Amino acid sequence: MHLRYAFRIEPTAGQRIALARTFGCARVVYNDALAARKAAYTADKSRIATGALAKRVITDAKKTPERAWLAEVSVDALQSSLRDLDTAYANFFASVAGKRRGRRMRLPVFKSKKDNRQAVRFSKNGFRLRDNGRLHLAKIGGVRVRWSRPLPALPSSVTVVKDASGRYFVSFAVEVGPEHLAPVEDEVGIDLGLTHYAVLSNGHVIENPRFLRRAERTLRKAQQNLSRKAKGSANRAKARIKVARAHAKVADARRDWCHQTASRLIRDNQAVYLEDLAVSGLARTRLAKSVHDAAWGMFRRVLEEKAARAGRHVGVVSRWLPSSQTCSVCGVVDGKKPLHVRTWRCGACGTEHDRDLNASRVILAAGQAERQNAPGGPVSPGVEIPCQARPVERGTHLKAQPVTTGSPAGIPAL
Repeated sequence: MHLRYAFRIEPTAGQRIALARTFGCARVVYNDALAARKAAYTADKSRIATGALAKRVITDAKKTPERAWLAEVSVDALQSSLRDLDTAYANFFASVAGKRRGRRMRLPVFKSKKDNRQAVRFSKNGFRLRDNGRLHLAKIGGVRVRWSRPLPALPSSVTVVKDASGRYFVSFAVEVGPEHLAPVEDEVGIDLGLTHYAVLSNGHVIENPRFLRRAERTLRKAQQNLSRKAKGSANRAKARIKVARAHAKVADARRDWCHQTASRLIRDNQAVYLEDLAVSGLARTRLAKSVHDAAWGMFRRVLEEKAARAGRHVGVVSRWLPSSQTCSVCGVVDGKKPLHVRTWRCGACGTEHDRDLNASRVILAAGQAERQNAPGGPVSPGVEIPCQARPVERGTHLKAQPVTTGSPAGIPAL
């Protein structure tokens, strides 16, 4: 599997100028290539080959007075921008054809020099790792890196990023093997929320850190200071940097918390089950700020990535599972309940439930049943493995069960 290791770098004043020049040249080549491809498609529905496109927008463009300054930067960075354009088109066509999951991607658009975030990538031919710990970039020089940990293998590429707050980072793409943890017996279901970030089926509660809410006062003052500056002035540029740094501090704290929390859950449990929340829909409600602050999507992505490397299992149950309405003891669906109802008593078996704890136990039971019902491989030698249905498509729903002694079918005893 491929992982990225990011580190902070400290370029000198001259190296910052060289990096700014490289960012700009890569952006111009990307835009020129995109314009050429659009023009070719508009003219006769044709597609320019990558080699011919590189010759037109890089090699031949350097010989013209308008683009002669492209020779001042590494050609490797310019070629990487063309590969990025090819990747953007490939992702678009895969999305249209239904081969790419998620929302439908749009066609590539032109890059603006006003973007606060700049990035450029170097392949193996464009960088070297020196013995003194510095990263040598083509036509930029040796850049000081804040090494926080060693790289597990030689990187295949490096991406240099300048974020909105003016910080510089390098991201190394490294191919590593899985590091499976020792198997454990515990499995856990997770009910995500806003009052408590997560309630686990074993009774543990993870409190919501609310990084954005805690930093609102600082952010408000920085934004007010920015609004008082004249547009286009140097003071406004300084104030914008302060706002970006305040937001970056919140984002860094949230990201670090997600990684640490996910690591603990993966280390302590063999399988983790959670609900497929419609985050994009919830982000359009009056709870939008709290939903964005919770970052459920990032937490799920980090959880799945760490589980894949550690040999653990992450199961996602259908969002239509009535986890808050189903009794985790007898399996009876007891009807809808408003959000202010935090405890309720089952009308069939009389068990009193905490709303979130009961939901996490229902998610655990549904996830375990879903894992047992998952489709396997081919039944005959040489037969291609079929495309497995997504968990939300083959979901096992808990149906209303008659009151019986013991646990109903499909729901293990808790």
